[in-house]
Amino acid sequence: MESAETKTIEVVVNGHVKRVPAGLDVAGLLRFLEIDPSRVAVELNRTIVRKADWNAAEVNEGASVEVVWFVGGGA
Repeated sequence: MESAETKTIEVVVNGHVKRVPAGLDVAGLLRFLEIDPSRVAVELNRTIVRKADWNAAEVNEGASVEVVWFVGGGA
């Protein structure tokens, strides 16, 4: 049995099932996944989460998360 400190949940990130620590918010999930938050947008359960709300948006068991990277460039 897992202790509260090591409890993990399954979430889907960009179509891939990941086991992550329970109790994360969007900002914590990005840190756990080692994603630089400065150039991404996040959708949680089909709703775009504003960057200002990342610390309040809980990532629960079975959540669907899409992380989209901004790419610069062009002509």
